Amino acid sequence: MTQHVHIKRAYEEAKAADGYRVLVDRLWPRGVSKEALPYDTWCKDLAPSPPLRKWFGHKTENWARFRDSYESELRTPEQKERMRALIKAAQGKKITLVYGAKDPDHNHALILAAEINRLY
Repeated sequence: MTQHVHIKRAYEEAKAADGYRVLVDRLWPRGVSKEALPYDTWCKDLAPSPPLRKWFGHKTENWARFRDSYESELRTPEQKERMRALIKAAQGKKITLVYGAKDPDHNHALILAAEINRLY
């Protein structure tokens, strides 16, 4: 399966190869000015719900339950429509989801990327 969607931390350098850059955090990444973060669109509504985000708290022991809960949130008709709209807006370009979390192995962008790739 081709991976159309990739992830990248907001603190990493943007590159032309990133394609269509989408900020997917509900909150702006700490320590990054709005001028210093190149992105094409900010999809706050695709981020985990505030209660789920707060409960997870980036604690790896909560990861499995967080992943299952967030996948459930993303599989609603409204969220699927948002993801399809994002695919359409990218106009065939690679999509890079930009996130601020420190842990590259336990963050919502991984889950969101997998869900969007499923829709391709």
